Amino acid sequence: MAFLDDLTKKAKDVAAVAADKAKDAAELTRITVAIAGEQREMDKNYRAIGEWFVNEYEGEIPDAVRDLVEAVVTSKAKIAELEAAKAANKAPEADVTVDASTEKTCPICGAKSDSKFCPQCGAPMGE
Repeated sequence: MAFLDDLTKKAKDVAAVAADKAKDAAELTRITVAIAGEQREMDKNYRAIGEWFVNEYEGEIPDAVRDLVEAVVTSKAKIAELEAAKAANKAPEADVTVDASTEKTCPICGAKSDSKFCPQCGAPMGE
C-alpha cells in the first residue's frame, strides 16, 4: 500500500503545481489585458491632445511636426473623398434627418453629431 500512497501523494503534488501555474497564468493574462487597456487609453488621450493642438495652433505649427500635420491633413482629405464616393455609390434610402437641437459640435475636431462620442476623432462630445 505504500506504493499507492506514494503515487497518490505525487499526483496531488503535480495537481497542486498545475493549479498554481494556472493561477499564475491567469494573473499574468489579467495584468497583460490591464496594460493593453491603459495603453489604448493613453493612445486615445495622445490623439486628443494632438488634434486639439493642430486645431488650436493651425497657423503656428512647429517645423518638427509640420510633416506629420500635413500627412494628417492629406489623410483627412482622402477620407472625405472616399466618404463622398461611398455616398455616391450607396443606394438611396429613406431620408434620415438629425434633430438639430440634439446635435453637438466636437470640442476637438469640430465635427457635428448627436452621439456621446465624436464619430471623427472619438473625443467625448460633452453636454
